[in-house]
Amino acid sequence: MKIMYFAWLKEHTGCSFEDMPIPDGVDTVGALIPHITCKSAGHKTALQNLDAVRVAVNRVYGDLATPIGDRDEVAFFPPVTGG
Repeated sequence: MKIMYFAWLKEHTGCSFEDMPIPDGVDTVGALIPHITCKSAGHKTALQNLDAVRVAVNRVYGDLATPIGDRDEVAFFPPVTGG
């Protein structure tokens, strides 16, 4: 699976994307979060306040209950506002 980070999430994790095999038993975005946050202190910081993080799976907005699979692209980004 490809995991992408944007804006300040990218700054905290130190990368814009990373490839990660989907851990056993993980089938939703919410179930993936603990596996990401244990990668580094920066990953933990990036995802510590999930109210300030949006998610998309395969370029479609989702949430923590969105199903994921091994070939999916999961993106984390701050809320987007228009002007």
